[in-house]
Amino acid sequence: MAYNEVLLVQPVEGLGGEGDQVKVRAGYARNYLLPRSIAVPVTNANRKQVEALKKRRATREAQELTGAQELGKKLETTSVAFAVKTGEGGKMFGAITATDIHEKLKEVGIEIDKKRIHLHTPVKTLGKHTVKVKLHADVSVEIGFDIVSENPIEVKEDSK
Repeated sequence: MAYNEVLLVQPVEGLGGEGDQVKVRAGYARNYLLPRSIAVPVTNANRKQVEALKKRRATREAQELTGAQELGKKLETTSVAFAVKTGEGGKMFGAITATDIHEKLKEVGIEIDKKRIHLHTPVKTLGKHTVKVKLHADVSVEIGFDIVSENPIEVKEDSK
């Protein structure tokens, strides 16, 4: 199997960040990375370009980290509430999912990617809950949210 060494100009998911020198299959480099200008072949002239790319990458990552920390502080103070329909005994109809939380945060004015909200299972009970939001590799925040009933909860009486 033939391999080529290429220098990444842009970050590639699962491969590396900009300025990384990686070894990839020849066909992947020839058919995908090089035509889209995502990577360049490694030559002595291109090695000089590595330093500029690494500096640019370091400044970009520092900006992303500070942005994530600021957003994290904003999220820590944010609390959202959901009013849901309930049946007998306070049983919820449906569930609250990561998409619902994403929509509520949008309404509050916080724009984050839905994929960053880590809710393992949909919430199907009333009360206070928390969800983990991973903003950056080093920054994750837990957001509290309440689920309350739209209509008053009727307690089912036992007839004797």
